[in-house]
Amino acid sequence: MIDSSPPLLHHYGELSRLPPQIPTPERNDLTDGTVLMEEYCHLPLIDLSCLSSTNEKVRLACADAICRASSEWGFFQVVNHGISPELIRNMRREQVKLFQTPFDKKATCGVLNNSYRWGTPTATCPKQFSWSEAFHIPISKVFEQACYGEFSSLREVMVEFAAAMSKLARLLAGVLEENVGHPRGVFESTCQESNCFLRLNRYPACPISSEISGLVPHTDSDYLTILSQDEVGGLQLMKDSKWVAVKPNPDALIVNIGDLSQAWSNDIYKSVEHRVMANREKERYSIAYFLCPSYDSLIGSCREPSSIYRKFTFGEYRNQVQEDVKRTGRKIGLPRFLL
Repeated sequence: MIDSSPPLLHHYGELSRLPPQIPTPERNDLTDGTVLMEEYCHLPLIDLSCLSSTNEKVRLACADAICRASSEWGFFQVVNHGISPELIRNMRREQVKLFQTPFDKKATCGVLNNSYRWGTPTATCPKQFSWSEAFHIPISKVFEQACYGEFSSLREVMVEFAAAMSKLARLLAGVLEENVGHPRGVFESTCQESNCFLRLNRYPACPISSEISGLVPHTDSDYLTILSQDEVGGLQLMKDSKWVAVKPNPDALIVNIGDLSQAWSNDIYKSVEHRVMANREKERYSIAYFLCPSYDSLIGSCREPSSIYRKFTFGEYRNQVQEDVKRTGRKIGLPRFLL
């Protein structure tokens, strides 16, 4: 039988045999006050149909709930978001079909802008390794027929799905902008389709799931992320210095605030660390949409001149993140840009 999974176990084993190059704290030996407990949380659940209500109080209450969740949690769930269950099911079907392709073919056929990746190439020890594979494609490339090769049935669904996620992201961004006294359009003017991304994720079942993450702890280097996940679960976020698990809701999409929104809002909105835990029994699928600006976009504060962070371009931020990961094995992120 031809295996569709990448050689994750082999790579993990190679890392396990390497001498440690970068000090990494054990799960129960963190020095930052983090308590390593796992429990289910009840993410704020927001009905987005209220944003189009004819009742002004209902609209304002919905916008307030979005902004409050972005400030207190950095994460929230949305229902009645305008993306049909049928479209989500069709996208998941095509995603599964794509990932079931033999590994060697996925790695070499160049599908989806040659964006296939697996594991963590920069990992120097097991705790930096992610048990997953993904396609990470710019939205502008989603519309190009040449990106799909023989996967022609994927294109029609993916184009529709990407457009729907993009529309939803811009709706939410407008609400966040207005909450801090800015007119809608600040994010939209810099977040062109060539800058935003769609990421198709697969987390294969992991025989060593108690030792490894499907996706290592991180924050997102964007304005905001929208996630469609299956029923398997595994997503966890940091809340009150402990890890809490997000129970899958088949009717909801998950939204989380990215680093750029935290910087732009002067810490009004929070970009929260999160991770995905591997599952011993089941594979997990998810799709994430990332709302990103162009690399030369200047990220300032909506609260100048009392900004917490110095101004920086998105390209500068991304380069610093990559440099930190390469040098220390972890993302440092916004603290690098504090004034």
